[in-house]
Amino acid sequence: MVETPIPVLVIGDKNLSSWSMRPWVALHAAGIAFDEVRIKLRTETSKAEILRHSPAGKVPALKLGAVAIGESIAICEWAAENAKTPILPQDPVARAVCRAAGAEMHAGFGALRNECPMDMLARFANHPISDQCLGDITRIDALWNDCRRQWGQGGPYLFGAWSLADAMFAPVVSRFITYDLRVSPAARAYLEVASHHPSYMAWAEGARAEAAI
Repeated sequence: MVETPIPVLVIGDKNLSSWSMRPWVALHAAGIAFDEVRIKLRTETSKAEILRHSPAGKVPALKLGAVAIGESIAICEWAAENAKTPILPQDPVARAVCRAAGAEMHAGFGALRNECPMDMLARFANHPISDQCLGDITRIDALWNDCRRQWGQGGPYLFGAWSLADAMFAPVVSRFITYDLRVSPAARAYLEVASHHPSYMAWAEGARAEAAI
């Protein structure tokens, strides 16, 4: 019998790489064993090092033997399909809404990304934001509240139990905390819970360890 190789997740710096964080926490929460290769970003050799693993020249990439899967949302979906601990709701409608929430995060909120880049270990007070960024924050707040109200009865996360949607929004949780962005009380409660999920905390611990080197 041919052994299936252990998945290898190629990521950037844990303090800065929001796209890397999403699949890392998804794989971790799904109970999937994986190795990681970390590439320091923003150096003269970063691009060349990434291209050794990812034909697209971007992180993250999930290596399954000779196959490299790019795009955070695709890797999160792979994690959901191979999970030891489920990270998608059982209800088919809730599953579809969960995927839609993750896809909205993947495709949108450009003002928030640009004006509040992920910096997990930093804390900024009175960070200036544009009206466009405020619009992104307002939409995310409403989306979180809608998910919690409609699907969150079974637990404290967006769809009750921790899910793919929580993975996709994990770097947003980090951004909201870093920049102390104003959100509703319900969204603030979600931030508190989400930032104490074991997978989120394991990633944050990795960020602190990298910063100490």
